[in-house]
Amino acid sequence: MSCLIQIRETEQKTTYNPPEWAYVYENDDELPKTHHNVDDNFWWIEVGGEWDCIHDSDRCREECLKICYGVWDHMKNKGDHGCDNWELEWIGFLPGKRESRRYVGEYTVTQNDVENEGRFEDIVAYAGWTMDDHFPQGFYYREGRPTIFHPAPSPWGLPLRCMISKNIGNLVFAGRNITVTHAALSSSRVMATCGILGQAIGTAVSLAIEEGQDVREVDIKKLQQQLMKDDCYIPWHERKISDVCRNAKCSSEVVRDGVERGEAHCWIGEKGDSIIYEFDDEKTIRQIYLTFDSDLNRKYHNMPCNFRLRQNESLIPKTLIKSYKIIGTNREGKEVVIETHNSHQRMVMHNVDWKIWKIEFVPLETYGCEEFRVFR
Repeated sequence: MSCLIQIRETEQKTTYNPPEWAYVYENDDELPKTHHNVDDNFWWIEVGGEWDCIHDSDRCREECLKICYGVWDHMKNKGDHGCDNWELEWIGFLPGKRESRRYVGEYTVTQNDVENEGRFEDIVAYAGWTMDDHFPQGFYYREGRPTIFHPAPSPWGLPLRCMISKNIGNLVFAGRNITVTHAALSSSRVMATCGILGQAIGTAVSLAIEEGQDVREVDIKKLQQQLMKDDCYIPWHERKISDVCRNAKCSSEVVRDGVERGEAHCWIGEKGDSIIYEFDDEKTIRQIYLTFDSDLNRKYHNMPCNFRLRQNESLIPKTLIKSYKIIGTNREGKEVVIETHNSHQRMVMHNVDWKIWKIEFVPLETYGCEEFRVFR
C-alpha cells in the first residue's frame, strides 16, 4: 500500500516543519536505493507486503504517512535536493492498494499468458506495463532497487472470463480484483488497464441486459465490435466498417481501415485539407463518429505528482483537434453544417438526421500540432 505525494514549485524559497510524529531520515542511506528528487513520483513509499494489508489497513496508512512526511523533511531540510522553492501541496490519506483480495473467475491469467501476448478468443482489454515485482519489504528493502522489472509484451490481452465469477451467479469484477496470478497482476494492475477493464465488463453487462441473457452468454464478437466502436482498442482486431461508410467513395482509405491506433492508420493533413465521403445516391445519416490522435505515445505524465512553476507540457495533447467543421451536402447543393470549437475529446459522436450525398470533415485548429491527425 502507498500514499501519494504531490508537490508544487513556488516563486520563492519555502520552509517546512514536519509533524512531530514523522520519521526522521538524516541521510540518503536511510532511504531505499532509488530516486528522491522533484522529478520523482515516490512510488517506493509503500508498506504492507509483510503485514496483512486487508486487516492492517490503518496500520499501513499510518506508517505510510510517517514515511511521507519524513521523506519530504529529508528532501527539504537534510541536504541539497533542489527543493528550496518547492512545497508539499497534498498527501493522499486513502492508501492505494497494489495487491489485495482477488476473485476466482472462470479463467486465471498467468505469467505464461502475459509472455505469450494473451491472444485469447474472448479478449476484451489489454495491458502493456512490465511485470514489476516489488519486494515484500517495500520501503524497508535495502539490498537494491525495491522492484525488479520483468519484461512483458506491449500490448498483451485480457479475456472476459477473468472478470466473471467461477461459482457465484451475477458477479463480475474489474480492476485489481480480477482473476490473475501475482506475476500477471504486476502488469495488469496499472490504472489505465483497470479503466479499460471496467469499460469492457460494463459493456458486456449492458449487452447481457439488452439480450436478456447471462453475461457468460454474451456474443463475444458483438461485444468486441461494440468496444471498438466506442474507441476501446483490442489488439489484433479490426472494427467492422458500416455499409454506408464502406460502400462510399472516400478521399482517404486509412480513415476506414478499422484500426484507431498507430501511425500507419492515421490520416495526416495540412491546413486546407479535408476528408470527403461521396455516395452513389442520397443516404440518411444518423450518427457521425470521429476519432482524433490524442498522442498516446507521449512520454510525459498526464497526471503529474509535481507541478513546476512553468509547465513545459500541456496536459491537453497538442495533437488533438480543437476546432472543426462537418459539412453535409444534398443533391440540390443545400448544406447542413456542424461547427465545433474547443473540443478536448479523442472520440466525438454527433447525432444527426441528414439526407445527403456528400459529407466533408474540415479540421480547423489543433492544440499546438502543425498537422491534423484523424483515425476515423
